[in-house]
Amino acid sequence: MRWFGPNDPVSLMDIRQAGCSGIVSALHQIPVGDIWSSQAIGERKRLIEEKNGQYSPLKWLVVESLPVHEDIKKGLPSRELYIDNYKKSLKNLAASGIKAVCYNFMPVLDWSRTSLDYEMPEGSKTLRFVWVDFAIFDLFILKRPNAEEDYEPETRIAAESKYQSMSSYQLSVLTNTVLLGLPGSEEAFDLNIFQSLLDQYAEIDDAQLRQNLYHFISQVAPVAQEAGINLCIHPDDPPRSLLGLPRVVSTESDFSKLMKASNVRANGITFCTGSLGVREDNNLPGMIEKFGDRIHFVHLRTTKREEGTRNFHEAPHLNGDVDMYEVVKAILKEEKRRKKAGYSDDSLPMRPDHGFQMLDDLQKKTYPGYSAIGRLKALAELRGLELGISRSL
Repeated sequence: MRWFGPNDPVSLMDIRQAGCSGIVSALHQIPVGDIWSSQAIGERKRLIEEKNGQYSPLKWLVVESLPVHEDIKKGLPSRELYIDNYKKSLKNLAASGIKAVCYNFMPVLDWSRTSLDYEMPEGSKTLRFVWVDFAIFDLFILKRPNAEEDYEPETRIAAESKYQSMSSYQLSVLTNTVLLGLPGSEEAFDLNIFQSLLDQYAEIDDAQLRQNLYHFISQVAPVAQEAGINLCIHPDDPPRSLLGLPRVVSTESDFSKLMKASNVRANGITFCTGSLGVREDNNLPGMIEKFGDRIHFVHLRTTKREEGTRNFHEAPHLNGDVDMYEVVKAILKEEKRRKKAGYSDDSLPMRPDHGFQMLDDLQKKTYPGYSAIGRLKALAELRGLELGISRSL
């Protein structure tokens, strides 16, 4: 399970009692672009392992995330300094025994939703993305120049009508939800400077962002390979352009191009079924079969595309648009292939992603999507599915 560190309301003991042995964590306190020192890494590792002599052991298996500085994404001359720092952080992590590092290449925002408390029929709460609500933010709150070009006439009309009916409180909630910063942070971007961040990408189109990504990975993947650590890029969330920003890690074709940009196994993928599953044209089991050797980390969750719209919400792990049976079967087949081939990493680290707020957690403040009980439910379902498929194989 993911653990955000000492301030996470979900404790290491909570995660241990869920039956987990692996921890996914990151040093969110370190500014993006700075080197993760051996000392800082060691402190987090000791914190995770300090009760291993008394209870079932926990081990820090995956870093999520080691953030990529915006100067790298923008291809500025200063990127070389930040790429060098990234290499040093990777070497320090490898020396501490970390084997997988998740990262993303989404400009400005890591992920976007318009609601953090969408109520499901049974009363639990989850995350949701509504296209009209996002248009309200873009057109009437942010007032991004030329934003109307990115929306169909019917969307603009619906957004203006709904905007006129919203209270100042509702508009504030929508703004803070859209502008949540990096995962692990409860602080939203200041709206006053947000437009200036977008402006810095005005001349960076799809092709340029891809080249900036390929430059980055061609520099760091060989270093990771030599150090014995795997990089795994997280797909765009959601996998489509927002706020005029390009998205370049959303489809099978995107992955194919990225894998070719640095043809070493350490240049790999975080296979997030939720992000990829938002697009109906992504064949997830087929992608696992095609890129299996480059998949180093798995997020299992599913979303539900709402018919006739661009809306989606996080769905129960076994009951969304993702065929979780076929996905888990494909992953288990990949693990069997690795074991037969004698791989040292024949067991893929997996975490249940984006659990619902439910039961007692409805009364608690947790990171969006990372309440304890909802993820525990998801983990139990996924373990049962895995066991059934494994026995059948």
